[in-house]
Amino acid sequence: MKLQIVTLPCLADNYAFLIHHPDTQQTSVVDVPEAAPILAALKDRNWKLDTILLTHHHDDHIAGVDELRTVTNAQVVGSERDKARLPKLDIHVRVGDQIDVCSVTTEVIAADGHTIGHIAYIMPGAAFTGDSLMALGCGKLFEGSADMMWETLERFAGLPDETMIYSGHEYTANNADFALTIEPGNTALQKRYAEIQTARASKTPTVPSELSLERETNPFLRAPLPEVKRAVGMEGESDAAVFAEIRRRKDCF
Repeated sequence: MKLQIVTLPCLADNYAFLIHHPDTQQTSVVDVPEAAPILAALKDRNWKLDTILLTHHHDDHIAGVDELRTVTNAQVVGSERDKARLPKLDIHVRVGDQIDVCSVTTEVIAADGHTIGHIAYIMPGAAFTGDSLMALGCGKLFEGSADMMWETLERFAGLPDETMIYSGHEYTANNADFALTIEPGNTALQKRYAEIQTARASKTPTVPSELSLERETNPFLRAPLPEVKRAVGMEGESDAAVFAEIRRRKDCF
């Protein structure tokens, strides 16, 4: 892809993502925890914002939308299903829709679990997942069920290995601590853990992450594996049940 994608830290541990096409000069942003960092990044790069893409209704993903829209006159895109809880939408999307984002065809997929009505945006090589699939983790089940989240994770698992996962928070260090309680002998996870410690010591974002790495290290995606089922004492149980147990353990971690 020609697209330039910029990870922007916001609030205490949130991320927004600027997407820019250098040929068309189109620019979008995914989620708006606050407006100031996004406006600063746009000004620094001399980019004009065209669209604001929202994944879900939580305040730490939408609090800056009205200010950003007022300053930039960008159009706001969000889920038709969840429009009552989102800022005023200019473009309503449904699961299965294909939309143009910076001249790239982008699919809207269901990402229920963290909330009901959560969506994700999928383009070649990149998935903007909000608080569904996350770096070494997945979102808490505030509204949906474990089965819903497992279905969401299975959708992401079907994407190509090289897909970069742009998730909404810098939770990776804590997620790594937890992952090691499930698979302490996972050498790929041990290596990733060390890399995360180095990155966070210099305040370098650990997001995005490649889906292939999540497959090797993320305990939530790894629920179907025999070694993970053995690790949680659930050999012979369904993948969804094992995922639910791992999510329960993380909630208590």
